[in-house]
Order: sequence, then C-alpha cells, then structure tokens
Amino acid sequence: MLVDKRIYLASQSPRRRELLKQIGVAFDVLALRAVAGRMDVVEVPRADEAASDFAQRMAVEKAACGWRAVDARRLLRFPVLGADTVVELDGAILGKPADRAGAEAMLMRLSGRTHHVHTAVAVQHEDRMERRLSSSQVRLAELDAAAIGRYLETGEYLGKAGAYGIQGRAGAFVEHIDGSYSGIMGLPLYDTAILLRAFGLVV
Repeated sequence: MLVDKRIYLASQSPRRRELLKQIGVAFDVLALRAVAGRMDVVEVPRADEAASDFAQRMAVEKAACGWRAVDARRLLRFPVLGADTVVELDGAILGKPADRAGAEAMLMRLSGRTHHVHTAVAVQHEDRMERRLSSSQVRLAELDAAAIGRYLETGEYLGKAGAYGIQGRAGAFVEHIDGSYSGIMGLPLYDTAILLRAFGLVV
C-alpha cells in the first residue's frame, strides 16, 4: 500500500490532466524531454503492428521512460502513468497530422465512416508494470469541404490523433460512439481507476 496517494503523469496532454483531476487523482507532470541523455519514445509503429498493440506498446514505453526519469532525478518514488491514443481506419493507423493538408486528408478519409480509437494506459511502480486497453468505435457524419475548412481554421487538429478532438468543436461531427468517451479523449477513466487501485491508490 502506498503511503502517499500521488502519481506522476508521463504526458504533456492537457486533456489527460483534466481527466485525472475529474476523478480526484493527485499528480505531478513529468517533463520527459528534460531528462539529460534520454532518448524520446519513438512513436512509430512496427511493420504489421496492429493499432491496438501499438497503443499498448507506446503506453508501456512512456510509463517505463517516466520511471527511468524518476530514478535519474532521484524523485519521490510514486507510480508513473503513461498513455497513448491511436486512431485506426480500415486497419491503418492515423497519427497526428504534420500540417493542415495532412489534417484535411485525414478528416476526408474519416468523413461518413466508422473508425476505432484505441487508448492504452500503463502504470509502473518499481519493477511492476500493469496496463489496460480501451477500444471504442466512432462514426463521423458526412463532412463537406466547407465544414472541414471551418474546423481546420480553429487549429484544434494540432497534436490530435486522427486530426480531431471529440471534446472540442469536432464533437458536432460525431454521430455515434460505442465505447468510452473519456478513452476517445485520451484517458479511459474506468480503466485508469482500475489500474490505480491495483497500485493501492483510492480512486
């Protein structure tokens, strides 16, 4: 049982911070890129790697990287949470668009289609690593070029897998979801709570 009910979040995502606060989890954000000599987690899928497997591998690598940062900085040894969200359409992984043109192309592909959103969560404390996966289906309405253009003007697509965020203006594009809304946002709260309770935190 942990004496201090606190974790480290190995993510810069403001959405994940908001979601952890929503369920009352006390946390500190680990700025992983500031660790001297550390290689960043390479977020590139392996050949023939399934989208759900890629999400889980990334979450585990981020949690492990965060734990190494705890060691390197001699920080208090709280559990480290890592997470990763992957958008999948027809077996293909849609990552974060590099630019506006890439975002436009992704949204055109998603228009009027059902896609999958996989969010994996991993927690490491000492030598123990646990993980969970949340997979949801999202159907977007038919989007014309004008609607996509107006959305791109907001800049919300930046840093978003699949070029959209369900919690923002793109929520108006979503016809139906089957799964976890918070998972689609980037941190499935049910699965996260189960993991944290496994490490002795009351959630």
